[in-house]
Amino acid sequence: MKVIYKKLVPEAVVPSYGTPGSAGADIYALADREITVRPGETVLIHTGIALEIPEGYVGMVCARSGLALKRDLAPANKVGIIDSDYRGELMVPLHNHGKDEQTITPFERIAQLIVAPYVTAEFAEAEELKDTERGKGGFGSTGRS
Repeated sequence: MKVIYKKLVPEAVVPSYGTPGSAGADIYALADREITVRPGETVLIHTGIALEIPEGYVGMVCARSGLALKRDLAPANKVGIIDSDYRGELMVPLHNHGKDEQTITPFERIAQLIVAPYVTAEFAEAEELKDTERGKGGFGSTGRS
């Protein structure tokens, strides 16, 4: 699949896959200096890249596992959604979940992008829903006797 991109500034780094088996393409910070993210703080990180996600697909901006585990940094919205009709700059609201300040360096890998197909649902109202074994069991209810 081809995803068209536009560099909004010449020095922007194009998303890239770390290995042939990678599902997510690394997204790089565009900054002219180091960016400090204090504990509990969210900082909007620019990438300098705009994407043309094909119709019928969605871009999902997800945490990089190493950054989340080792430095407590992850997208504030957990998974950012890039719709196929969005043409603005890809930006990452990076949140520091830890107790220590963290520093993002220029062109550091800050998140990963997964491009996947999606289905648009048609919502239809009903008086009753089909019954299931689980029924109305909510959070943490599966697997209980």
